[in-house]
Amino acid sequence: MIEQNKKTLLIVDDDQDISELLCDAFSQKGYQAISAENGTQMWDCLNESQVDLVLMDLYLRNEDGLQLARSIRDSFSMPIMMLTGKGDETDRILGLELAADDYMMKPFNLRELMARVHALLRRAVPPPSLQLPNLIEEDHECLSFGHWTLDITSRQLHDHTGKQISLTLGEFSLLEVLARHPDRVFSREQLIDQSRGLEAEVFDRTVDVLILRLRRKVEANPKMPQFIKTQRGLGYFFQGPVRTN
Repeated sequence: MIEQNKKTLLIVDDDQDISELLCDAFSQKGYQAISAENGTQMWDCLNESQVDLVLMDLYLRNEDGLQLARSIRDSFSMPIMMLTGKGDETDRILGLELAADDYMMKPFNLRELMARVHALLRRAVPPPSLQLPNLIEEDHECLSFGHWTLDITSRQLHDHTGKQISLTLGEFSLLEVLARHPDRVFSREQLIDQSRGLEAEVFDRTVDVLILRLRRKVEANPKMPQFIKTQRGLGYFFQGPVRTN
């Protein structure tokens, strides 16, 4: 039985030793830790419990962890921490492109993993089911551009109808930095430094992937962006105007 006052972590890993280690370690720190070794068990847990964060092994024995992560992001907005035993940069890019919020390689430092999980949970937006739909509080700090409203206080993006658009922590942080400084060109390194959602180990290609994902969500035509522009050889900038509340 899940206690309502504890954060619930779902660990998706078919290595029983690692799964038990993580469940024990996070339980000792006051979390509710539940585990699944395949996609079927994962969906059972997601449908039965209010999961606050998912730790996903990219290389499950009989399933594609990348595909499972993408399917989670299609339906849920909780942070996803990806774990893998391979260190190839391409794998990190793929994981981020499929909407992971952070990434660590096995063997991992348990203390560092727990610190990153805690940071993700601290920054995470409450699930939509716990929020009043289509409502932006008057005292919230907001940035508006086109028909979009970026609620800085609740860390949400809404369209003109009030519909909430799901953004990962990294996506929101990049959009916030760009929209706060319209027409200013940022290098990839500057975006990494100023983005609160990119505190973990990142690299230049990470920014490119997140920009691509943002364009798919906020641009009418991602190939000809109206808001998030590329300054060739320098970086990216946000084309205004941007209105503040």
